[in-house]
Amino acid sequence: MKYQQKLKLIKKLYSDKIKKSKKFSYPLLTDGYSPSDLQEATKVLVSGRLTMSNITKKFESYFAKKIGSKYALMVNSGSSANLLALYCLINPYRKKRLKKGDECLVPALCWSTSLWPVVQAGLKPVFVDVNLKTFTLDLETIKKNITSKTKAVMILNVLGNCSEMDKIKNFLNKKKIYLIEDSCEALGSKYKNRHLGTFGDFGTYSFYYSHQITAGEGGMIVCNSKEDFNILKSLRAHGWDREINKKNMKNFNFINEGFNLRPLDVTAAIGYNQFKRLKKMKITRARNRNNLIKSMKISKKWNNQFTFFSAQKDLNPSWFGFPLMINKKNIKSKKNFLNYLNKNQIETRPIISGNFTNQPAIKKYNIKFKKSDLKNSQEIEDRGFFIGLPTKILGSSEINKITNLLLNVNNF
Repeated sequence: MKYQQKLKLIKKLYSDKIKKSKKFSYPLLTDGYSPSDLQEATKVLVSGRLTMSNITKKFESYFAKKIGSKYALMVNSGSSANLLALYCLINPYRKKRLKKGDECLVPALCWSTSLWPVVQAGLKPVFVDVNLKTFTLDLETIKKNITSKTKAVMILNVLGNCSEMDKIKNFLNKKKIYLIEDSCEALGSKYKNRHLGTFGDFGTYSFYYSHQITAGEGGMIVCNSKEDFNILKSLRAHGWDREINKKNMKNFNFINEGFNLRPLDVTAAIGYNQFKRLKKMKITRARNRNNLIKSMKISKKWNNQFTFFSAQKDLNPSWFGFPLMINKKNIKSKKNFLNYLNKNQIETRPIISGNFTNQPAIKKYNIKFKKSDLKNSQEIEDRGFFIGLPTKILGSSEINKITNLLLNVNNF
């Protein structure tokens, strides 16, 4: 079958899928891949070269330019991007590196692979609480928790939101403390007209299903240091120096420890194509979010059942999810309510993974913390959840359906 025939078949299958989905369904992501995404992926598939190559490099260069960072390196996931950031900080090729036992502040409201790279790098994680309004670490909390042992801070820009990043970075610079900015949920968000992920010594992004853009899997790490960039390149691919020293492009010259965290060119092709239309998708999602809030507040059933997540001042947010905080009186019925939403085809997720100190792995690995110091993270777990925001404009019937189902929370 020739390329054009394959492309026609893919477009037909995509069109048929859209036509069949008439029944109400509200997943985290609807129609994640456009015909042009599939077309770009098909070009790579029929080329016979699937692994990391020129498409990946093209995406990296474009990403760095648009984000406002000197360097960008694509990997196979946002989790891998976090892993590289931490391993770079302890690498012997780094002139100033962290040593085992150094402490790193980590928000209790986090994802598994925001925490474990800290542990895997031999650093000591110190759990700290988040701000109840922004779901992120704020400057005052950082100030209260740093000690002479604190050498790094991991910040998560949760669901596109952030804290006062400029003030945090300035403070940490004075203290000579590194900042890793996990922006896996914040691609496209700008604070004071600067992209989240570019305030830290390292910024990480994810292209996972349901995030701002999706390549199925994939991620990116950005930095402004040439030294760090070269270390990241060797760590990404086995520890060899092929991408650092062009003379060794065909040699197996291993200069460093390493992993195999390389992406595929097919995921780079999809990611690059979607990234070019991120601005449009961002506007659509914001409009859907505003329409959902408006619909709930004007409904006769509205009785302050939820608290809405608010954007940090001076933030131009990039939402991919619609977070909600259930009224405190309904906390006990939250589980039954979420089951009800899922049965009615509204897919839900917790905020990140909730208070991560509740996870069984924390006890297994004997990571110490004070539960009384993490009240906000626990409240967000107890009250919070989110639903998706599609990249197409929701119709009035869809908005009404979602509104009515959400406002039934008092019935449980």
